[in-house]
Amino acid sequence: MARRQAEDYEEKRAAIVEAAARLFAAKGFSGASLADLADACDMSKSLFYHYYPSKEAILYAVMKGHMDDLLTAIGEAQSEHPVYDLRGFARRLLRLYAGAADKQKVLLYELANLPPAQRRDIVAKERRLVAHVEGIIKRARPRQEKGHLRAQAMLFFGMLNWTHTWLKDDGPVYRDEAADMAARMTLAKYG
Repeated sequence: MARRQAEDYEEKRAAIVEAAARLFAAKGFSGASLADLADACDMSKSLFYHYYPSKEAILYAVMKGHMDDLLTAIGEAQSEHPVYDLRGFARRLLRLYAGAADKQKVLLYELANLPPAQRRDIVAKERRLVAHVEGIIKRARPRQEKGHLRAQAMLFFGMLNWTHTWLKDDGPVYRDEAADMAARMTLAKYG
């Protein structure tokens, strides 16, 4: 007989994702066992299969949830000023990074551990973020070569993606300031 879904099924799935993000960030996906995860969630290994079919499915849930959150940063309408748009996007992104350091670390380091179809899904979501930034840069610099657009967009994300390693909520540089710096540096004239 099939096991009935618990009333708190979705809450437990969310708790598993949070615990998995912490564990995968600390030990790496390969270094963390299902037994470690079960212990962190105070449940049996067999109970995990009621919530997720595999450790890879949990990894995907961590990454997909984080990417879906990050994609909400795109949602704002464009203004007439690309500088304001990039600054606003950077601020929204860094606010979403707040409290998500473990998920961000998992996203940055564990993509190769996803099955191919799930990896393609996450990469497609990442490309939407990059394309958004490329579009803003293109509006600011209409004659910019495509290769340079990609490089500038990737440098922009390089600045923001690693803030989980150094940016502190109590300063001396605050999230919005760091976002503004990244936007200004990305759109600054160079060469």
